[in-house]
Amino acid sequence: MQASLISVFDIFKIGVGPSSSHTVGPMVAARRFRRSLAAAIPSGECHLRVELFGSLAATGRGHRTDDAICAGLLGLDSAESPMEEIWRAAAGIQEQGGFDIEGLRVGFDPGRDILWSKSPPSGMRLAHPNTLCFAADQNGIPRLVVTARSVGGGFVEYDDVEAPSHPPAETVPYPFDSATELVGVCAIHGINPVKVALANESARGFTEEQIRARLTEIWEVMNVSMDEGLSTEGMLPGGLQVERRAPRLYRQSRSDRLPLERHADLRTSAFAMAVAEQNACGGRVVTAPTNGSAGVLPAVLREVCYERDLGITEIQNGLLIAGVMAAIVKCGASISGAEVGCQGEIGVSAAMAAAAATGMLGGHVRQMEDAAEIAIEHHLGLTCDPVRGLVQIPCIERNAMGAIKALNAAAMALASDGTHVVSLDRALRVMKQTGMDLQDKYRETATGGLAVG
Repeated sequence: MQASLISVFDIFKIGVGPSSSHTVGPMVAARRFRRSLAAAIPSGECHLRVELFGSLAATGRGHRTDDAICAGLLGLDSAESPMEEIWRAAAGIQEQGGFDIEGLRVGFDPGRDILWSKSPPSGMRLAHPNTLCFAADQNGIPRLVVTARSVGGGFVEYDDVEAPSHPPAETVPYPFDSATELVGVCAIHGINPVKVALANESARGFTEEQIRARLTEIWEVMNVSMDEGLSTEGMLPGGLQVERRAPRLYRQSRSDRLPLERHADLRTSAFAMAVAEQNACGGRVVTAPTNGSAGVLPAVLREVCYERDLGITEIQNGLLIAGVMAAIVKCGASISGAEVGCQGEIGVSAAMAAAAATGMLGGHVRQMEDAAEIAIEHHLGLTCDPVRGLVQIPCIERNAMGAIKALNAAAMALASDGTHVVSLDRALRVMKQTGMDLQDKYRETATGGLAVG
């Protein structure tokens, strides 16, 4: 799909933690399978099996993939359903030995019928490391088999066809598929990326008022996750004995014990870690572009607004710029840690935030591209090696470091005229190749690096 055809609202999905690719995506896929199953077998009884492959199988338990699948099979929505219902779904299905879809009884035991296959069967080649297969049968006869791929950021693909959650546009007024093309569009038409994004979203049937209202809703969810993370103490779940640190860091950022220049850094770090800690607890966050990197962009937006007293319009504009940059990265490289390592998550979120901050502070499109490139360049090769498959170590601190790098990249870009030797498109090609060169143990399988150290 061309970058300009990706909606900003597909980049920014409201969903539950701890992972967009291992939790949100599988939940979306399961919910869609439920609808397909109801159409294929309207009544009677059937049996369901779900098989997880690759990274989903390797770290799915730590990411609560099985719980998410059960919630999706019950028709629950990651953005809107009550949290307690989502996390109670698996226990309910287990107790009942399955679930009902109108006149259809589906036999399903999560403990037995979710299969964790780190290696695919002989002869099967995975199109993506995050692959899952739903198979329903009646009396041993296959009735419906669907293979899905959770490709990062909550995006789900089927047989090389991506299923967007918002109305796709066949054409947009300002097409682009790379950073170079975006810069060219802005130069030719004398507009900025905000105008490009608004016009292209309008082609999907939204008014500017609707677009900005939806962006405000997204910002409100980001804010709630920050505020809750800044005010909640205690230990994170999962057994690593990781204590929440965001509240303490935020309090210390307001003390007089630090050198003055360090207050902003620590404050921004606390903002980012607050969201990341909420995500690690299975809380509701916004993909930016993923759950694992959800703290970077909101932290940078809040810090910029704090320093410059900016309002909601500037925040909306920052989200639009960030969404455009994420779409370019998704098409030019990847936003999946299982595919290219954490450079595709924290690296991308830092690029989004750097470009957004640059635009919010008055920078032009060349400076935005420069800021995004700096952020990407200095995350190249970043591995995805979560300890025990939990989005805690090193993920939470990486959100803080990504936010600080984003602000620094924006400052460097704004201090220049936007001229730079290495383009964002070139950096993305390098990022994609670097990700392909990374061994599997460094791509969200928890079998290498810090995960086994």
